[in-house]
Amino acid sequence: MLGAETTARANVNVALVKYWGKRDSALNLPATGSISLTLDGLGVEATCAFGAESDRCIIDGDAAAGPDADRVLRFVDMVRTEARVDARARVETRSSVPKGVGLASSAAAFASLAAAVSRAAGMRLEAPALSELARRGSGSAARSIFGGFVEWHRGERADGRDSIAEPLLAPGDWDVRMVVAVTSTARKAVSSGEGMRRAATSPLYPAWVETAERDLAEARRAIAARDLDAVGLVAEHSALKMHAIGLAARPPLLYWRGATVDCIHRVWALREEGVRGWVTIDAGPQVKVLCDPGDAGRIAAALRELPGVERVLTCGPGGGVEVGA
Repeated sequence: MLGAETTARANVNVALVKYWGKRDSALNLPATGSISLTLDGLGVEATCAFGAESDRCIIDGDAAAGPDADRVLRFVDMVRTEARVDARARVETRSSVPKGVGLASSAAAFASLAAAVSRAAGMRLEAPALSELARRGSGSAARSIFGGFVEWHRGERADGRDSIAEPLLAPGDWDVRMVVAVTSTARKAVSSGEGMRRAATSPLYPAWVETAERDLAEARRAIAARDLDAVGLVAEHSALKMHAIGLAARPPLLYWRGATVDCIHRVWALREEGVRGWVTIDAGPQVKVLCDPGDAGRIAAALRELPGVERVLTCGPGGGVEVGA
């Protein structure tokens, strides 16, 4: 039985131990597990209603066409099949996150879509099943179902049913900050999906997979102990390994800009001065700095001064997906 029009909202997440590479592209099954922090204040809201005359996708107020709309409507088709629904759908998303620039907008988008579309289709999914559904739209969306610190498991099953995320710490369990330096709002030339395909050509890629479990175990222990220094060190290590893979790929892959490098050096210099901040960078030029709340203002001010930094945001731990009427 179809539900009423449903709206859901999800926040972006930033991987601390990175997801980079797939064991199954069709199902978005990761080659390794990952651990992330969901952020407050950067999110996507999705609304879905079945019973329209034809499928329609609206993104940020405009009727959408092309790859972005196709990706959303493929996801709607998948939910329709599982819910055994034939009705057409009107889907709308509204984002506070620039798309395609390495700020995980797709994670928030497909987490909110998974919740809104499945509920509108009459499904009542528990959080693990919702995580599994969101993953099939965008891999990292599996993590945005939950707030705070989250682990997404690689899983072993071929059908992916065990490749889901679960919370490690709720948003209120540990007060940390993520300072985000936006160095470009231009859409990146190489998508994350294409970047992962290139990564597989790198001679460094096997070492990435081999060392993943060690990084995950280190991060789990550090998060459980609320040890910011240990979490920061493993997060920075994971990010730099991920980008080293791209440099050694064929063709090579470099998401960074000059301002990205300047931000890294500035954070390292601040750390020498006793400021507790560690860099992490996803598939894009933006620099995120995991830090103590007391140091966030100083880090944000230092990054804001650098040429090429367009905007600086400061986020605390965010909540998981929320479903309204």
